[in-house]
Amino acid sequence: MATQMTATANARRGSSFLRIAIALQTLTIFLQAVSAGLLLTSSYGETLHGVGARVMYGASMLYLLAAVLAWKPGGGSPRPVWHASGFLVLASVQVVLGIAHVPSVHLPLGVLMFGLSVLALARR
Repeated sequence: MATQMTATANARRGSSFLRIAIALQTLTIFLQAVSAGLLLTSSYGETLHGVGARVMYGASMLYLLAAVLAWKPGGGSPRPVWHASGFLVLASVQVVLGIAHVPSVHLPLGVLMFGLSVLALARR
């Protein structure tokens, strides 16, 4: 009985961490859109967007970690792990496109990532 209660508490904790990680990722992607606007209008926008890219990438890695931690010990569905892995791939592509200065794909991909992240947050 105590083991079952501990497993339930761990699953709930893992689910909360996952929700926080998705919210953080969504927020950082939104802030990247804001800094992209600053990139076009101010001298410090490029620096802010570059730092934000690193933070957003870290948030995507945190999302993957949270998904694995929610899945493995709690025995939940592996679906969030696949979603988080997909986000990490999209974030990697986004970084490459940003460095290569390909805004025709970089910007729509950012919008897609934000929409998918909001959807993931709403489903949690």
